[in-house]
Amino acid sequence: MGPSEPLQHLPAEIGVAEFDALHDEPGRWRGIVEAIAARYSAAPMVAAEEGTVLVGLVGRELVVKLYPPFLRDHCDFEAAVLARLHGRLGVPTPALVDRFEHQGWPGHVMTQLHGTPLDQVWGTLDEPTRCALLAAIGSLAAEVHALPVDGIAALAPRWPGFIERQRAGCLLRQTRTGLPAHLLPQLEAFVAGPLPAGPDVILTGEYTAFNLLVAPTPSGVVALIGMFDFGDGLVGPAAYDWLGPLCFLAAGDRARREAFFSGYGGARDADWPRLRVELLRLLLLHRYSNLPAQIACPGWQQAGSFESLVARVWP
Repeated sequence: MGPSEPLQHLPAEIGVAEFDALHDEPGRWRGIVEAIAARYSAAPMVAAEEGTVLVGLVGRELVVKLYPPFLRDHCDFEAAVLARLHGRLGVPTPALVDRFEHQGWPGHVMTQLHGTPLDQVWGTLDEPTRCALLAAIGSLAAEVHALPVDGIAALAPRWPGFIERQRAGCLLRQTRTGLPAHLLPQLEAFVAGPLPAGPDVILTGEYTAFNLLVAPTPSGVVALIGMFDFGDGLVGPAAYDWLGPLCFLAAGDRARREAFFSGYGGARDADWPRLRVELLRLLLLHRYSNLPAQIACPGWQQAGSFESLVARVWP
């Protein structure tokens, strides 16, 4: 079988690079996901090329997600979080319909949400609307963080061990992703410092514009109407989930930052000088840390130290 021909059977073993190549050729795996989807609906399926696993949109009602065996822990975590969140928040999240195993690959079926991804419209919105959305995102994060972690914590890496591994691989990752070369010699000493603390909460890691859905209300105001994608979540301090809104959306703007925290439950002005330094450390240690893609402040690469970078990113 050639590399571009449709798969007849999923490989029992597959590495990250091989899976990424498969993911990028939907024609190879579409038939397998369609066969799974047909168990649940007669509606046609569309293979979704975005995301990190194999996804099929089934009609307008369902979504099928198929995970490679090496991401079984992500599949288990997302299924548990879907069940925990659905119906408990002010913003809709998908409902878990079923879990399945196909040729040794885990997966699940969930309901499909509808709306416009926030990243597609963020650049067209005025400042009052952006601040209102950031307040809504803050409120949504607070609702999730108030839910119990029992039964979910066991499905995620323990936070201290996760941070230890992230620190150990930080220099290699930041070199590969393009952190400015003059900051690299300062990196390991900086990330060894204190991080934000707090009780364990469910961390979706997805309060970013890519996984939030919006739509206009009858009065024409753009409002938050959905959130999805929880496979790469964790359990740990709440600040980890603040990074997406504060980097991608607040982008160094104080009014936007204050809007997010007002929705979350209160200003952080008193401890902001300390907290913003700890947040930058956490950003550098994030599972998908990639500062050139995550920091939206022009000219941040010219910062001579991490302390001066903090002042640019979060004034």
